[in-house]
Amino acid sequence: MSRLRTFLAAAASAVLVAGCTADGGGGDASDGEPPGASGSPGTTAAEGAGTEQAEATPPPAPKAKACYRYAFRELGRTSNDAEPVPCTGRHDAQTVHVGRLDLVVDGHRLAVDAERVRAQMARTCPRRMAAYVGGTPEHRSLSRFAVVWFAPTPEQAEQGADWFRCDLVAIAARDTLHPLPPRPRVAGVLDRAAGPATYGLCGTAEPGTRGFERVICDRRHSWRAIATIPLAGGKRYPGTARVRDAGDESCRDRAAGAADDPLSFEYGWEWPTREQWDQGQRYGFCWAPD
Repeated sequence: MSRLRTFLAAAASAVLVAGCTADGGGGDASDGEPPGASGSPGTTAAEGAGTEQAEATPPPAPKAKACYRYAFRELGRTSNDAEPVPCTGRHDAQTVHVGRLDLVVDGHRLAVDAERVRAQMARTCPRRMAAYVGGTPEHRSLSRFAVVWFAPTPEQAEQGADWFRCDLVAIAARDTLHPLPPRPRVAGVLDRAAGPATYGLCGTAEPGTRGFERVICDRRHSWRAIATIPLAGGKRYPGTARVRDAGDESCRDRAAGAADDPLSFEYGWEWPTREQWDQGQRYGFCWAPD
């Protein structure tokens, strides 16, 4: 007989975000520094290149296709002035998009940290990440890939900076990033069989038990998230009992199909918490020994 194991695991990493379909505004920023403004009337060329001119020139946009090394705590920042590192060396972040923010609405300039401006990045960056790593929506939900975005500081925005940057990272374990290989090996990685096997969501023990920790599947593990089970419902959380029961049978069927012996297998159904539901997660994870 199959062994049924249900549980309520801890919330997933806070930096994971869901994909969207609409672009957040503006085209790509160029790789180089934006051209400076011309000198004011009545000044010489030398004067035009002086202090006043330098102050009027917006700070340069980040380089496209750059790579970075981050500390995990940096992922929660709204801006980041880290210097790029060679993509052929050790790094744990890759820029997947540099775009322009629409900071003017109805003739008024918005603050760079305004909710409407942040929403532009939240719409665009997950879509850019999806196009970069490939795979299906389920592949991406089952992966440890995440996307973070950075905007100019308020001071840079006052000088005319209007760019934003979307960076791909992979979460290795709690508070730890996973090193990324050179860019060509990451592009479309979830379209290849080795991608989910390396960057998938795994656990160090049976989910919901002592010793369980979410890790990237490239690390030592004993359980794997094998499927996401979508759940029906609106904005209001259906309640623990309902979401617990809603996906259990589907998870059991998925685990049975993946097991060597469909009459004797283990599985775990992890339903979303109220907090996760409020953040837009309308699915749970189905786990099986690996």
